Amino acid sequence: MRLALGVGERVSVRRVRAEDEARFVELARESVAFHRPWVGLPRSAGEFAAYLGRFDQVAAVGMVICLREGGDLVGTVNVNGIVRGCYQRGMLGYAAFLPYAGRGYVGEGVGLAVAYAFGELGLHRVEADIQPGNSASLRLVRRLGFRKEGISPGFIKIDGVWRDHERWARTADHVY
Repeated sequence: MRLALGVGERVSVRRVRAEDEARFVELARESVAFHRPWVGLPRSAGEFAAYLGRFDQVAAVGMVICLREGGDLVGTVNVNGIVRGCYQRGMLGYAAFLPYAGRGYVGEGVGLAVAYAFGELGLHRVEADIQPGNSASLRLVRRLGFRKEGISPGFIKIDGVWRDHERWARTADHVY
């Protein structure tokens, strides 16, 4: 069985698995302040088990971004809410782990995941919803050829607060 879903210059992406729990949870705990208020990742064994349970490989695919040298986890990326039929679309989610943030690893890994979504998953459209103040994430999707399509007020509830999100998308046949 092939482990890597995509291999880049410095990182690879593969499916997240139960064996990742200890390191994933450790890194998520170390990164809590860095992630707030953008995203909340599992910080306990129970939360990690529930997180893994979301990824049925049909409606959602969960991946980790790993260093090619040494294999440590540098971030996470997933394609959720996959809709087939006439839509062929999915929603992108991603986060970097400290101490690896700001080095371009997650951008490379997300690019590999988007290529996987368009290739292996056969999606036509990949979307990303980003809070307006998350400048690092906005730069990342711009670099990957996503186009801003609008703003959705009170769109996603994070940490008990309904937060506005910019809506970005890219299609398989067009890089904006």
